[in-house]
Amino acid sequence: MDDTFFDRILSFTIPSRNARGRAVRLGPALNIILSAHDYPPAIRHLLGEALVVTVLLGALLKDEGSQLTIQAQTEGGIVDLLACDYRGGEMRGYVKFDAERLAGLGANPSLFALFGKGYLAITFDVGTTGQRYQGIVPLEGDSLAQACESYFAQSEQVPTIIRVGVRTEGGNCTAGGLLIQHLAEGEEGRERLHVRMDHPDWEHVSIMGGSVKHDELVDGILPLEQIIWRLFHDEGEIRVEQGALLSRGCRCDETYYRSVLSRFPEEERQEMRDDDGVVAIDCAFCSKQFRIVI
Repeated sequence: MDDTFFDRILSFTIPSRNARGRAVRLGPALNIILSAHDYPPAIRHLLGEALVVTVLLGALLKDEGSQLTIQAQTEGGIVDLLACDYRGGEMRGYVKFDAERLAGLGANPSLFALFGKGYLAITFDVGTTGQRYQGIVPLEGDSLAQACESYFAQSEQVPTIIRVGVRTEGGNCTAGGLLIQHLAEGEEGRERLHVRMDHPDWEHVSIMGGSVKHDELVDGILPLEQIIWRLFHDEGEIRVEQGALLSRGCRCDETYYRSVLSRFPEEERQEMRDDDGVVAIDCAFCSKQFRIVI
């Protein structure tokens, strides 16, 4: 196990409270993603938070080949597009933004200042069945985490809290997060019945879980297990399971782009070619460049 406790997921359940959770801390893998572009501090912070949320939600999917994607778009916002996805321990993310308008904001712009009127789309692709389902919620509140809490409350009717911390020191970024959900009438995997936001078990778990500190989430020498123990040591039983190790997982390659280009009519491909007959493609996620003759 990595002594720094970075780039890993921890799953846990509290049977007596019908609660489940995920904890994550990102370090080297996050910085590889951030290094693909010269992001200013505010955007690095935003993308760090978005990737933590993406991994927390993606880790809820258990079927092999499943993918979780979050995408935020705005109507005239400084951030034009935020896109992240997670699949099998691999994550990637990208932010497109107006650098000139961003420079006019302070050091810590609010979510509304970055997005204005925006929407967050959360898409679950289930690997074994091919089923896809999506929820869309307004980008409201102080953070992406709050917007995702609203998604679970409105679209899934699952009481959920999400806490995220991001810290930058010496050019390196650390980000961590905690997600806890209440699954009424049984543990994870059983049918959810009679979900109540004011259920006594959920009130207790949400208060305890919500007390997690920012510094705990980003402390690279504090095991995730220790955080869960600090929050819930009074419970009779906590079941903990190691999740996937995390890495940057951009899936761009020439074969993929050739397949995409082949779907365009020849006249459109002709417009894409340069004077040498080459189609130049830059991957937004990892900044790799491809020159494809087709």
